[in-house]
Amino acid sequence: MSNLTLKKENGIAEIHLHINKTNSYGLEFYKELNAAIDEIRFDSSIKVAILMSDVPKFFSAGADINFLKAAEPRYKTQFCLFCNETLDKMARSPQIFIACLEGHTVGGGLEMALGCDLRFMGDQAGKIGLPEISLGVLAGTGGTQRLARLIGFSRALDMNITGKTISPQEALDIGLVNDVFPQEQTREKVLEYAEKIVNSASYAAANIKLSIMNGKEMPLNVAIRYEGELQNLLFRSDDAKEGLSAFLEKREANWIGA
Repeated sequence: MSNLTLKKENGIAEIHLHINKTNSYGLEFYKELNAAIDEIRFDSSIKVAILMSDVPKFFSAGADINFLKAAEPRYKTQFCLFCNETLDKMARSPQIFIACLEGHTVGGGLEMALGCDLRFMGDQAGKIGLPEISLGVLAGTGGTQRLARLIGFSRALDMNITGKTISPQEALDIGLVNDVFPQEQTREKVLEYAEKIVNSASYAAANIKLSIMNGKEMPLNVAIRYEGELQNLLFRSDDAKEGLSAFLEKREANWIGA
């Protein structure tokens, strides 16, 4: 793949972005990202996937403006739809998807990060936000919808209609990112987090994710029933039997991820 590299080892998949100097993308990148996500979804050995940039100073600046300017409106509409369908796959996959943000994360770059389950950022990574209004458009690959569900409708409205970009600490304060690490340690800390998930009750973690991500779109009474169905699956799992035994025997559990 010319725009990204997929690496898989010890239960962790790393998706490395290297499109251009700002990781500004077009359709070809999203086709490659879609294929990488599909490969991860069908690999039961992978428990965590991390999106990261190999480009200095940028996670991603979003869609390439020259690409958008040249494309016909109907084409751009289908492009946004395809991007959203690709990002939605991450939310519907059992693997935990993490965005490792070591550089500027703006526009479609933030929307890509919003498609992940968790976001971690370096304290000197730069700015994060949705400046699409400065182009006379909205953030059309989930920027108005995923952001509102994450940080609240009022804050999301403010960020979208002002187009302001904020610092990593400000992003942490409003819940846009889960944690901020010292810049030089960001990737190391994210990998440590991923390793903890891999070495824990990863089958339970996968079902916890699905319960939260799918359940948030359901009425509460339906979501509670869905939660119960997933719990019933876990009660029958080898990991649940091992976890209960380990607790009673006062020893470390030997998780197998099933």
